Amino acid sequence: MKGTGFSAVLAVVVFVAAPYASAQSTGQGRAVITILSKHSEVSPNVVEQDVSAKVNGKDAVVTAWEPFKGADDALELVVMIDAGARNLGPQLNEITSFIQSQGPHAKTAIAIMRNGHAVLVSPFSTNHNEVMSESQFTSGPATNPYFSLSDLAQHWPSQDRNARREVVMLSDGVDPEAQGSNLDDPYVQSAVNDSVHAGLVVYTLYWLNRTERDGSAITVNNGPSLLSELSQSTGGYSYWSGSGNPTSFKPFFDDLERRIANQYALEFTTRLDRKPAVESLKLKVEGLGLLVTAPQQVYVGHSGTE
Repeated sequence: MKGTGFSAVLAVVVFVAAPYASAQSTGQGRAVITILSKHSEVSPNVVEQDVSAKVNGKDAVVTAWEPFKGADDALELVVMIDAGARNLGPQLNEITSFIQSQGPHAKTAIAIMRNGHAVLVSPFSTNHNEVMSESQFTSGPATNPYFSLSDLAQHWPSQDRNARREVVMLSDGVDPEAQGSNLDDPYVQSAVNDSVHAGLVVYTLYWLNRTERDGSAITVNNGPSLLSELSQSTGGYSYWSGSGNPTSFKPFFDDLERRIANQYALEFTTRLDRKPAVESLKLKVEGLGLLVTAPQQVYVGHSGTE
């Protein structure tokens, strides 16, 4: 009788412990990290031993850290413009120059945000002159930029998950579905989740598309804050002149060129307590005088999968 009782207890322990063990697994993820020198134009040299990370508050293991350079720059860049953008004269020439300045291995394209979609109006190509010559800038009503960004993330024009997927989004950031001063916008967060899942780094370039007649003053004024939230979450940067539309995009594009030229691919593993999900990222880089831009959120999937 004693032996039977012991076996029963043991069986219960095994039954309870097994689900707990299976609930944990190894997850993996990757992110694009930008590192600049605060005091010099010279590119800093950061090695893997200088980098540590926490994902969802837990220590992660850095498994790869490589700079994007030369033929391995793996850049895929989409400039996405709100159809409602008005009075883009010299700025269109600056967008053209920016696209044409990209390296010979970079793939570029132009998309127009229209009716909540991202409509590619040029081929996704390393021939940057072809990209600009085939682009058709037709204006229309302003749209919800966050719907359009989600659409682009879900239908990115490439299947290369090792590429650094970067977006320059020209918009006023206004969500026409928003109510009053609520900055906890579900459509912005949905666009962040879709972008992080697709591995997008989103840079936002503020351009006021509408007036207060198109919505409340509070809603219009919330635009820059929502764009900044989007860029910080994905590891990009938000460009805003602070008073009206900028007279030139060139200073912004010059800064963006420098950022693109100083990026690293971070790969990591971490404990995965649940199904794949978007998680928080905290990155620490050892070194003096460094300006580090990392996404606040990353997608963690099962090891061996996307």
